[in-house]
Amino acid sequence: MRFDVLSIFPDVFEPAFRQGVIGRGIQRGVLSLHAHDLREHSSDRHRQVDDAPFGGGAGMVLMPEPIFAAVEAVRPQNAGPVLLMEPWGEPLTQALAQELAAEPGLIIVCGRYEGIDDRVRQLIGDREISIGDYVLSGGELPAMVLIDAVARLVPGVLGDEASLAQDAFAEGAGGGYPQFTRPAQWRGLKVPEVLLSGNHAAIERWRRTHARTGRRARGGASPLQRLS
Repeated sequence: MRFDVLSIFPDVFEPAFRQGVIGRGIQRGVLSLHAHDLREHSSDRHRQVDDAPFGGGAGMVLMPEPIFAAVEAVRPQNAGPVLLMEPWGEPLTQALAQELAAEPGLIIVCGRYEGIDDRVRQLIGDREISIGDYVLSGGELPAMVLIDAVARLVPGVLGDEASLAQDAFAEGAGGGYPQFTRPAQWRGLKVPEVLLSGNHAAIERWRRTHARTGRRARGGASPLQRLS
C-alpha cells in the first residue's frame, strides 16, 4: 500500500516511521511512504503556498494551486482517495481504518495555519478526517495517526496476523481486556487465578466479562486481587 503525504514539513514523516511495525512493513516492501513538500509545487518564485483569507481574518490559508499540482504529480503512482486532515471531518475509527486499508493507496493533505482553500475540498478532496475535537498546529500529527492505524491493517505488515483479531477495537474484541505478565504477585496485587489456570475456555469467558469499551470504566471491581 502506498501513502503520499502533502505537507509543508515533509521531513517529519520519515523519522516517525523508521522504527517499529510500520518501519518493518516499509523495509519488506509491503508499504511505501512518500512525503512531498508543497513548496516544490508552488509556481511562485518565493515558493509561497499560503495567502491571506478573502473576507479578512487572522492567519493565512493554504492556496489551492500547490495542492492541486502536488496531487496531479502523485496521481500516476497512487490511485487512492485524497484525504484532508480537518478537525471537523469524520472521526477516525477502527472501522474507517479498515475501510481505508482496502484502498490501493492514500493521498493525505496536511493543513496548516487557518486551513485549506475550500476549493480543494470541492474539487479533489474525497474525504475529510479528524482524530479528535481539539486544536493542533497542523495536519502532520493527525496524518501520522491515520497512517499508523491504517498501515498495520495491511496484510503482511504485522508479524503475527492473529494479533489483529485481538486488537482493542477489532470487531468482537469488546475494546480489549486487562493484560498481565510476570511476576504473578507484585506490590500486594496478584494476577487473577483464572489466567494462571490454563483453562482456555474459562480464560476466554473472563476476558469477555472484563472487556473494555475503549474508555476506562468508573467504579466496579478491579480484576486484580489483593494479597491477604
